[in-house]
Amino acid sequence: MARTLVAGVDSSTQSSTVVLRRLIDGKVVAEARAPHPPTTPPLSEQDPTSWWKALISALSELQPQLDQVAAVSVGGQGHGLVLLGEDNVALRPAKLWNDTEPAPDAARLRQLLSPAEWAERTGSVPGPALTVSKLAWTERLYPGLVGRAAHVLLPADYIIYQLSGHKVTERGGCSGTGYFNPFSNAWDLALARLATPDIDSKQLPAIVESGQAVGEITQAPLPELNGAVVGPGTGDNMAAALGLGVEAGDIVVSLGTSGTVYSVTSVGVKDASGAINGYADATGRFMPMVTTLNAAKVTDCFRRLLGVSTEEFDALALEARSARDALILIPYLDGERTPDLPAATGRLLNLRSDSTRAEMARAAVEGVLCGLLEGLDRLAKQGVQLDGRFLLTGGAARSKAFRQTLADLTGKPIWVSTISETAAAGAAVQAAAALLGEPVSKITRRWAPELQLAAEPKLTYPREAVRQSYRTAARIHFGKD
Repeated sequence: MARTLVAGVDSSTQSSTVVLRRLIDGKVVAEARAPHPPTTPPLSEQDPTSWWKALISALSELQPQLDQVAAVSVGGQGHGLVLLGEDNVALRPAKLWNDTEPAPDAARLRQLLSPAEWAERTGSVPGPALTVSKLAWTERLYPGLVGRAAHVLLPADYIIYQLSGHKVTERGGCSGTGYFNPFSNAWDLALARLATPDIDSKQLPAIVESGQAVGEITQAPLPELNGAVVGPGTGDNMAAALGLGVEAGDIVVSLGTSGTVYSVTSVGVKDASGAINGYADATGRFMPMVTTLNAAKVTDCFRRLLGVSTEEFDALALEARSARDALILIPYLDGERTPDLPAATGRLLNLRSDSTRAEMARAAVEGVLCGLLEGLDRLAKQGVQLDGRFLLTGGAARSKAFRQTLADLTGKPIWVSTISETAAAGAAVQAAAALLGEPVSKITRRWAPELQLAAEPKLTYPREAVRQSYRTAARIHFGKD
């Protein structure tokens, strides 16, 4: 049987999702998912084997079509630290992007080298999320462990190794490590050695092109996949940008466990404040991004507290505002990444005896989005082109409340993709590039999804007042916005 499909994997914090797309036109024909172990910061770790088991479980649901899969690639959760021994077994659980325990280690790295120099060399300034901070944490808590590791990998690298037998990485994924230079596309080993002096270049995976084939599946638990080409993998947001067909000028807000706002540019951003991460993307361009730690988890929390379903919560959040509707949520429930407040907790302000459930639901949605829009303002101040479409993606992009409130807060029409699993769909784009030997950007354009208008702004919404109230409250209570 001819192999007419490619598979894309989104190995996220929450789950492994697999999407199958037709090679002829990119049409999604099937998808499946399996959960990963739950985590909650400040400690957020997972056994890497749990990702592999979840992926095999998801693939097993698609078994009748696996013999048609010609290539596979992976978008993986960013920044996580995977240390493998000589036997390719993890030396300890992987420390994930949203683990905030390395906050003091990040602060020490910023003392060893100025934030401006970090930004100049990597596009980012160390915070608890970056891999370099997790290396420093490991060295502090487990002296010598990094030096004893045979391989230092990212989550996507680990899955690609399990599929292909090769330990590689590419610029999009590794641009969040804090020891990769996205401007020269090379490791900066001296920066890694500020975290742990024993690290060696032999421990780091080879950097390959974003569309390069890195091997074939030869020993998969599911033999139908044997012979399929394996792409190099990338970061989850980089994969989502491929799945969305993001163009220069487009603004993307992604709402999952975390929240991100980003665009793509031809020139990298170097923000010494650390608020913007100047990542690389998977097409040879750059992806300046602001990330918040608390997004859909905030509304999940308030749904649980209010005892309502997703649909009921959305209906509450979209009820008409009253004249004195003034609840404000600063949503730093599990610490925050931007601003850098790893020990913070949330604040619900202006609560009165006659406050309503609708006000609470609305405050949760507005708090999440106002925090992200502060990040969008930072991108604009850095001169990032932001005159394109406003795209909403991620699991919470299905929420009518998030869609409408984002339109209201920005005064812009909001668009969503007809493909819901954009990170997995984007990994499939990369798989097709590896199979066909075509540029990733070419397939991205050819397979760009149809967009649907999700919401248009209401002229009566008090967007400036809501944003200013949030900004003032964040400054008063945390000294930052």
